[in-house]
Amino acid sequence: MLKLVIGNRNYSSWSLRPWLALKQAGLPFAEIAIRLEESGAKAEIFKYSPSGKVPCLIDGKTVVWDSLAICEYLAEKVPSLWPADAAARAEARSIAAEMHAGFGALRRSMPMEIHASKPHVVRSAEVLADIARIIAIWEGCRARFAAQGPFLFGQFTIADAMFAPVVWRFKTYAIELPPAACEWVKMMCELPAMLDWQAGALAEKAK
Repeated sequence: MLKLVIGNRNYSSWSLRPWLALKQAGLPFAEIAIRLEESGAKAEIFKYSPSGKVPCLIDGKTVVWDSLAICEYLAEKVPSLWPADAAARAEARSIAAEMHAGFGALRRSMPMEIHASKPHVVRSAEVLADIARIIAIWEGCRARFAAQGPFLFGQFTIADAMFAPVVWRFKTYAIELPPAACEWVKMMCELPAMLDWQAGALAEKAK
């Protein structure tokens, strides 16, 4: 069985991405959760991941680390994790890579913190630019693919998984959204897998 090593559900945006892809793909897996703030966490992670970071996927003797690399590995097992159309697939890969490598200002100023509410955090020009770009991506995808389903490219793809942590960020920091983006965020928040992840994040707070 596949094994996925993850960090805290409340904070580990990188862990959420492949976890959600696994859930939506219907692939059975065992979850190994490591509380990142506890002493010895780094040593524990190194038992599984050569980078010393989460997430990390273990498939028998194959070890895959880095969120996007894991998602690509999963797509080899479940090709529907990318759009079937070549042009849409290229775009989905492009925005997934943009999310993976970019939006540094948003990451620094508005980290994922699911159980928090911080509507008054000051937004720099750089953060506002990141927010505007993300909204433009979401609105553009939904304008072209809404007839095919509720996700960014109609059916669920890795692109949705890569932007899933931003859903929680925008809720925590009360980002106002235009209609199509707001509808996508609402749908994502109601997704059973996202509700499962959220419940786990709230349970961490209770401990």
